[in-house]
Amino acid sequence: MIRIATGDDAAAFHAIYLPHVLEGVATFETVPPEVEAMRERVLARLEHYPWLVWEEAGVVLAYAYASRFRERAAYDWIAETSIYVRPEAQRRGIARRLYGALLDTMRMQHIYQAVGVITLPGATSVAAHEAMGFTPAGVWRQAGYKLGQWWDVGVWQKTLGEPANPPPPLIPFRELREQPAWQARLARAH
Repeated sequence: MIRIATGDDAAAFHAIYLPHVLEGVATFETVPPEVEAMRERVLARLEHYPWLVWEEAGVVLAYAYASRFRERAAYDWIAETSIYVRPEAQRRGIARRLYGALLDTMRMQHIYQAVGVITLPGATSVAAHEAMGFTPAGVWRQAGYKLGQWWDVGVWQKTLGEPANPPPPLIPFRELREQPAWQARLARAH
């Protein structure tokens, strides 16, 4: 089932995220955030952007969220996306369906561009993003130092809709989540 994240999911998110911080390069975070910090991230992000969860039998198997790309107002219509899936839940189509629900939600908010930032070589993440229609948009060379080496970072971009001129205001997620059209779309995503 796909649902909206809550602060109560923080411990589950922490468990999924921790190996990426300590042993991987999917994130450049090097010090694991505490569970309370994860809770604060969720609650703060939900004001403006979606944070969705894939749950089965009460267990969180994956989560995906959007976040502000840059601080300047002209960037309001583009957002960065992230997704994390428990290892035992991979290769079951969960990521595709959860990411699809996230992108649909972003469209409904009037976000026109989604950006995936991938540590390279990152073949699995690159393949997953390209399967969702993202295309390469550039590489930041030696952008981050983690686990004793420098890493390149690739940027993948997906157009979510034709931008209007002028664009409508972004709909904050706290408002969109109350709309029956969004609730119906989420119900169909299961």
